[in-house]
Amino acid sequence: MSQVKENDTVKVHYTGKLIDGRIFDSSLEREPIEVTIGKGMLIPGFENAIIDMKVNEKKIIEISKDEAYGDIQKELFHEVKIEQLPPDVKPEIGMGLASKGQDGSEHQFRVVDVKEDHIIIDGNHPLAGQNLVFDLEVVEIK
Repeated sequence: MSQVKENDTVKVHYTGKLIDGRIFDSSLEREPIEVTIGKGMLIPGFENAIIDMKVNEKKIIEISKDEAYGDIQKELFHEVKIEQLPPDVKPEIGMGLASKGQDGSEHQFRVVDVKEDHIIIDGNHPLAGQNLVFDLEVVEIK
């Protein structure tokens, strides 16, 4: 039976959890993800864990923040004046906002604080700074 190696396209079912057991994402109620190993489509720890797995093999892995979304970067927090927001936006803590860069790229932010005249937004990935646990199952190797 073959094992997953670099450049293989694989289908994988997964359940992603925080260290405390809370589930943040799962493919079990939908199609498994399909990725090509070595193309940087997954966080490094997830991709490295799949290498050498066989079809129908299952395992549970813990991925350190360094092999996931990294540390929280303070420079990705920004203060935005309320008048800079569209008039129909009522900012709330936890709300997602998007901004287009001058090059047309889109950046995602979360509102982390709301003051009278400004808000604080966070451009870090929501899972930055966290170690993660994944239940993995290789469903297919192409």
